Amino acid sequence: MDDAELEAIRQQRLQQMQGSSAEQQKAQQEQRQAQEEMKNSMLAQLLDQDARARLNTLKLSKPEKAQMVEGMIIRMAQMGQIGGKLDDANLVKLLESLNQQMPRSNSTVKFDRRRAALDSDDDDDYGI
Repeated sequence: MDDAELEAIRQQRLQQMQGSSAEQQKAQQEQRQAQEEMKNSMLAQLLDQDARARLNTLKLSKPEKAQMVEGMIIRMAQMGQIGGKLDDANLVKLLESLNQQMPRSNSTVKFDRRRAALDSDDDDDYGI
């Protein structure tokens, strides 16, 4: 085999490998879309219109928390803990109980005002 044949074989093998990785990525994306559609259909069956709107609002502001709530609702339905559709009041109760269970972050903002540099009233003479 000469160099040209080896290079052609390498290029062909490289194209095969790239094609298979693209196919795998496409398959994974399709699987994620199917899971998302299944989750959305289950939530549509489990939540009434107001509760669904509240969950979508929560998803906009806190996506991680909304995913956690969605998973919790689906697990509760699979275990038979939810009978019928959840209304907005029940979803609020569920969110409140979740808030009590989650540790709060005690983030504080401290302002360090240095009187000499930022707030000097003595320099306001204006030549008087």
